[in-house]
Amino acid sequence: MTTSAVRRPVVLGVDADRPSLPALAWAADEADRRGLPLRLLHCAPPLLGDLSGSGRHALLVQRGQEALDRAAVFVRERRPGVELTVAQEEDYPDWCLVEQSKEASMVVLGSRHLGRMAQLAGGHSVVLPVSAQAPCPVVVVGAPEHVEQQPPYVVVGVDGSATCRSAIDFAFDLAAERHAALRAVWVLEAPHFGPRDPAGAERECRRRLAEVTAGRRSTHPDVELTHEVLHGHPVEELAEAATHALAVVVGRRGRGGYTGMRLGSVPHGLLHRARCPVVTVPGS
Repeated sequence: MTTSAVRRPVVLGVDADRPSLPALAWAADEADRRGLPLRLLHCAPPLLGDLSGSGRHALLVQRGQEALDRAAVFVRERRPGVELTVAQEEDYPDWCLVEQSKEASMVVLGSRHLGRMAQLAGGHSVVLPVSAQAPCPVVVVGAPEHVEQQPPYVVVGVDGSATCRSAIDFAFDLAAERHAALRAVWVLEAPHFGPRDPAGAERECRRRLAEVTAGRRSTHPDVELTHEVLHGHPVEELAEAATHALAVVVGRRGRGGYTGMRLGSVPHGLLHRARCPVVTVPGS
C-alpha cells in the first residue's frame, strides 16, 4: 500500500441541522486508530437563479460554518493528536460527498433512523445516495458503538459474491483495530419453490464460508473468527446478530441508477434496522 493511499482522510459529513455526536466520535476515533487525517465537511446547496434567496443562502452557509466550528472543538478535545481539516463546499450534499469520497479512505455519516420513504424522498438525506455511489467504504452511525459488550465483536455478512470479499477484508481490519472477534455470517433463505435439502445446503454454506475467508487469518492472526449459518431473511438475521456488535459490515452489490437498487437490498435494509454502525463496502 502506498503512502498516499495510507494517508487518504476519513471524511465526516457534518449536518448543520442535527449534528451527530456518535458519528463525530466514531470518525475521530477511527482516524486516530488508523493514523489518518480527519476532514470535517459541510455542503451547503448552491444559490441558483436570481438573488432573491441570497439571505437564506447566507444563513445556511453561516449555520454550516458554526456546525463545523463546534465539531472541530469536539474533535480537538477528544483526539488532540488527529490531523484535522475543516471545509465548507457550496454544492448539493450528496454529490459533494460522493466527489470527496474519491480521495477518502472512508466516509462517515450520521443517521436519524428515518423511515424508508423519508430516507428516499427527503431532500436533505444523503445516506442512501452516498452509500450507493461512493467508491470507498461508507460508515453510517446512528448510535454509539456497543463498547460495553464483552468480548467485543464485529459482524460481516457473507454471500460468496465478489463484493463480500472486500467487506471481509474491511471487517478484519476493523476487528483487529478494536481487539474484537469477527463473526462471519451467511444467511440461508428458505426456498421459494420446490423442496430442498436443508442439511446439504447448510454444509455447502459452511464450506463456502471457509473458502471465502481463507488466508485472511495470516494477516490478522489475533482476530478470533467464527463462521455462522443462520436461517431466515438476511436483513432480519444480520440485524439481530449485530444487536450488540461494534459494527456490521456488508458489501455493495447493486448496479442500477436508482440509489436503493444500486445499494442493494441487504445494506439498504440494515440502514433502517441495525442499531450499530453499518459499513457498506464497494467491490474492489
